[in-house]
Amino acid sequence: MSAPDQSAAQTAPLIAFVGTTPNIGTTTAAFAAACRIAAERECGVGFLCLNLKSAKTHRFLGVDEPATTLDELRPELATRSLNAEKLLRSTHRCRGLPGLRVLFGNLLRDQAEFYAMEEMEHLLAVAAQTFDVVVADVGAYWDNAATICVLRRASTRIVATTGALSHFQEDGQRWLKQLAPLYGIPADSFQGIVIQSPRGKGGFQVKDICNELGVPLLGELALTEELLAQLDSGTLDEWLAGSERGRKTMQASAKAIAEVYGLRRKRKPALQPWYKKLLAHRGGVSS
Repeated sequence: MSAPDQSAAQTAPLIAFVGTTPNIGTTTAAFAAACRIAAERECGVGFLCLNLKSAKTHRFLGVDEPATTLDELRPELATRSLNAEKLLRSTHRCRGLPGLRVLFGNLLRDQAEFYAMEEMEHLLAVAAQTFDVVVADVGAYWDNAATICVLRRASTRIVATTGALSHFQEDGQRWLKQLAPLYGIPADSFQGIVIQSPRGKGGFQVKDICNELGVPLLGELALTEELLAQLDSGTLDEWLAGSERGRKTMQASAKAIAEVYGLRRKRKPALQPWYKKLLAHRGGVSS
């Protein structure tokens, strides 16, 4: 994994996830990575749902009517008066993940194009002062301020795609190779996440997908039936935090990201001598 941009290294790293096309699992990959970093590293993580046209994070976490969302911060963003305290109060606490806070996204889809670049810059600046790490999930279409601002400012850029030729070839060629440089975003600054669906890989090898995109592989995410069931039931955070399979989701990718920024691992609680003896007496099995 490449080193972060020096310009972004002075504040909290901004990890940006963008998809080559909507609704392929980009949000799931981004949120799972944020969970793993928060669970395994000594840092506070802020997850920003900045998919202005199709915000789904609140549904995946079982919050049908969020108390606060991005669109409700518009007055503070417009007047550049958002601060760390207000941002924290506007975030959602995840079950089983005390180190992770989530800002739910824009629910007014018809307002997506009306967010100004300056508003997004202000949000990102405040988030960088509020959290140790910021993970942002942005939309697949590059026609709004959130996607452009996040990708330009990001210290790590991750593009999610699938084995479908129309995703990694057509969309990848159009967005990464043609459009990104026009906004000052180097096309070779991205890393790839390949998302595998229960229907299979589409007949293309992961290395061929990444070669076509022109990006190194960061990792893979399997959208298993079990994982998809968590999205439908709104229990994604509980599953990622509490189940064995959930804890392995995006683990390798999150580890690679954390190591680039020198994020320290959490120490495991030390066992008291009496408890060690009890475990030894019982054959190492605890109830």
